[in-house]
Amino acid sequence: AAANIDFYEQAGMKEQVETSPHSVTVPGAVSAWETLLAAHGTKGLDELLRPAIGFAEEGFAVTPRFAWDWAGCGDKLKAGGAGERFWPAAKPGDIVRQPELAATLKKIASQGARAFYEGEVAADLVATLRARGGLHTEADFAEGLKGAEFVTPIRTHFRGNDVWQCPPNGSGLLVLMLLGILRGWDPVAEGPLSTKRLHRHIEAARLVYRDRDAFLADPSQVSIPVEKLTSDAYLDGLRALIRDDVAMPEMPLPGEMMLPPHKDTVFLCVVDRDGNACSFINSLFESFGSGIWAEKSGVFLHNRGLSFRLERGHPNCIAPRKRPMHTIIPGMVTRNGRPLMPYGVMGGHFQPMGQSLFLANMFDYGLDVQEAIDLGRIFPRLGKVQSERGIPADVQAQLRAMGHDVEIIAKPHGGGQAIYMDHARGVLIGGSDPRKDGCALGY
Repeated sequence: AAANIDFYEQAGMKEQVETSPHSVTVPGAVSAWETLLAAHGTKGLDELLRPAIGFAEEGFAVTPRFAWDWAGCGDKLKAGGAGERFWPAAKPGDIVRQPELAATLKKIASQGARAFYEGEVAADLVATLRARGGLHTEADFAEGLKGAEFVTPIRTHFRGNDVWQCPPNGSGLLVLMLLGILRGWDPVAEGPLSTKRLHRHIEAARLVYRDRDAFLADPSQVSIPVEKLTSDAYLDGLRALIRDDVAMPEMPLPGEMMLPPHKDTVFLCVVDRDGNACSFINSLFESFGSGIWAEKSGVFLHNRGLSFRLERGHPNCIAPRKRPMHTIIPGMVTRNGRPLMPYGVMGGHFQPMGQSLFLANMFDYGLDVQEAIDLGRIFPRLGKVQSERGIPADVQAQLRAMGHDVEIIAKPHGGGQAIYMDHARGVLIGGSDPRKDGCALGY
């Protein structure tokens, strides 16, 4: 409630910092679990949290990928008060136990979400944040108990399918915009890793991410022109800006041609025996979130508020009781009114790019679920085109010749899972990304 732009201006803060208490907003996940189960669940938190409690209490073995990510977080963990407990980083095969977190999960399992947003746990979280200069209060956390809400999904059509996303403040809107641009072209004959295909996708992404930074915010406090941004007229106009022979040297201003002036991650999916499909995502945002660890409750606090702008008048400017623009976007595909595929692609800001690459790999180029997930990825970010090693060297060279500043990245882009529901044959086809820990399981 105290997060007013006046405070940040008076403190001389120009931007959010990933390890700052000001990057921590009141966590919504626990409220969401309870709200979702009350409306659609057949089991309670007491049963559903039992495996997580077991892993926290009895320990789990660290995987190579987790150890690799953990090894780069030393400064963050030390700054957040977790250095003595979580540093040096565990090695592959080490057992990690979190008894404090297990105790917190047990409270939630027996008492519901109220045990997180009120009482001892909330007091510990607030004290931890305020000790670092945070503005949070126990009253803020108490309000968070009712923070989760159901929203009306948004959709677009792509190659005979309906693709569904949560509306803003999430960035699923960008997936729909990207698909709207791509559907105006026929699939590139040279294939999914061809220069022409990747160039078009890069340019389309540059345009829609530009619009994200201009317009995406909390719709309860800011008007967002979703219908305009997903309209054929607007997306046709964006497509017309893209040339097949050269990269755009600079981005035109957001909406300067077709919009009026405007004041501006863990994924799982499941299909059950009744054919219900669920696409579900939770996130601390960056590795270990803010790095701030509440010692008594064992909770690492996320840093989703890092996506707020500290710019007065911007639609995504931080404000009391406001949600930041965020990147976590569960996806769903339906066909003729039936669920076809719950899916998701992790990776922070990469997620809309990753989802649109995955969907086009399947529905434009005929790849199966696993092939579509595995294929090499590329992403325009901060003036560069970040390329995985799976992109052919000659294609990288051709993209550079077109004006793209291509750089090879050490870590892969995101991770993904999907379940394709083959109704005709009565078969579920699952895919899981080798870039991250995960698997596809039948039952």
